[in-house]
Amino acid sequence: MVASTSSASRREFLAITAGAAAAAAMGSVSGAAPATEVLRAAVIGHTGRGDYGHGLDVVFKDVPGVEVVALADAGADDSARAKLAARAGAARHYADYRQMLSKERPQLVSIAPRWTDQHHAMAMAALGAGAHLLTEKPFMRTPAEADEVIATADRTGRKIAVAHQMRLAPSVVHLKRAIDDGLIGDLLQIDAWGKQDARAGGEDTLVLGTHLFDLMRLFAGDPRWCTARVLQKGHDITPADAHATGEDIGPVAGDEVFAQFAFDRGVNATFTSRSRLREQVGHWGMELTGSKGSARILADIEPRVFAMKPSGWTDAGRTDAWVPLNTPNVSTEGPKSTDAANRRIVDDWLDAIRTGREPACSGRNGAAAVEMVMAICRAGLGQTRVSIPLKERGHPLAK
Repeated sequence: MVASTSSASRREFLAITAGAAAAAAMGSVSGAAPATEVLRAAVIGHTGRGDYGHGLDVVFKDVPGVEVVALADAGADDSARAKLAARAGAARHYADYRQMLSKERPQLVSIAPRWTDQHHAMAMAALGAGAHLLTEKPFMRTPAEADEVIATADRTGRKIAVAHQMRLAPSVVHLKRAIDDGLIGDLLQIDAWGKQDARAGGEDTLVLGTHLFDLMRLFAGDPRWCTARVLQKGHDITPADAHATGEDIGPVAGDEVFAQFAFDRGVNATFTSRSRLREQVGHWGMELTGSKGSARILADIEPRVFAMKPSGWTDAGRTDAWVPLNTPNVSTEGPKSTDAANRRIVDDWLDAIRTGREPACSGRNGAAAVEMVMAICRAGLGQTRVSIPLKERGHPLAK
């Protein structure tokens, strides 16, 4: 559901987090900088190598108490970088992000490329320069990469946020509260569907599935195990089916995916990505089924949420109806707003930095979503059940 304006979305978020602005005013940046100090921010992108994902180049513009000091982009010439820097509101620009980090010493860094091939190197360099991180999803290519980045952040007292915007969408926050208050009774099952477009299968699972796996964990906690059937042109995948995609996100396999996850309290979940189901499913997202009703999330930068109470079968069939679950103070009219969705993440991240808590869209949550993708791949390859956390932290398809 879409906020009527960016400011309305921000007010909704601040209300949800119980006065984040007041908390921010009392804190410090890792015990070093008072909350009133202007924080130095920088953006790392790479035009032609994943470009900039979902507005992450402009996340610092117009944020009170933040100055965008520089942008780095090795894929653009000097003229193009100047335009990119102007769009981001950056005072200076560089071809080499390591040089930028060394000279500018930013306290905040946005790692903006959609491609994940350089996320690990960029994150480690930014952490080494003392910066807190906001990264595009998928967070890293493998659990092993995520482990190293998170351990480094913990050791240096840095905070990581990942651009899983739906976790903080007002409609999803409202749904979480409503389910906790008994909207659908006891949560029993979650069924999720990828976008199931030309990327259906392994690529869809990694690129868009991470959003859905993040939401699964929001509602059901950590998964305990996974089983999966992953097909490539009708046969169960083998390592020989590994291939690259149009964007460097690591190897993928399969054009059809069906996975099952087991959560605590008897909650089961499925994830499906099959292009032949796209028309039937209609919209990517998930359905949460409880003992007294169901809720459905139509995934998007500003997701729409619906609820349904079962009517029961009669001789005439059923009359179940999905009705919008209206979110207080949030309008369903108007355009979708990437800026508003990203701003909620930034506000929460800055508050987490200043108060010492974990961000809602944390690096750990981002890493867990990637691990669920790797669990599907590993289970599909072995045609077996795999436990989570994964013992093998590398990529199942790596040669």
